Amino acid sequence: MTTLQWLLALHVSGAFLLLGGTVMSAALVVLAYRAKHPSEVALYLGLSRFAVPFIVAGALLTLVLGLWLVHEAGYDYISFWVIASIVLWLAATTTGKRGGDHEGEVRAYALELAAAGDEPSAELSARLRDPRGAALSWGSTIGTLAVLALMVWKPGA
Repeated sequence: MTTLQWLLALHVSGAFLLLGGTVMSAALVVLAYRAKHPSEVALYLGLSRFAVPFIVAGALLTLVLGLWLVHEAGYDYISFWVIASIVLWLAATTTGKRGGDHEGEVRAYALELAAAGDEPSAELSARLRDPRGAALSWGSTIGTLAVLALMVWKPGA
């Protein structure tokens, strides 16, 4: 196998880690939205933390190997799809981190409520569905998918 083939295989592997972790986290957050008791919300949001290492590893692999691939394949670093991918990658990782921090705060509150009787709480539901937190998390997911689309179609290449 050539260097280009190795880089592409590892880059795609990183993309699978990133997308797999993103889908896992999103699915667990949706389950948390549907949960009735604070202990269930805390469980699902706690489990979503297991997706973080996959997301981080995938994000780093896709960025580093993607830039190396641009060089190795002879693409131009100032191509629209390369610049747009980097900007979206930065936006997705930044908003994903901030969305994850919000979910961590909600989980801490859910754990407090679970310890105090585990009764359903309108306040917990409101915090979980906070539009700012949801926009951060879902915006990160959409940004990640947009980067994938740019990588596949390479508009302007």
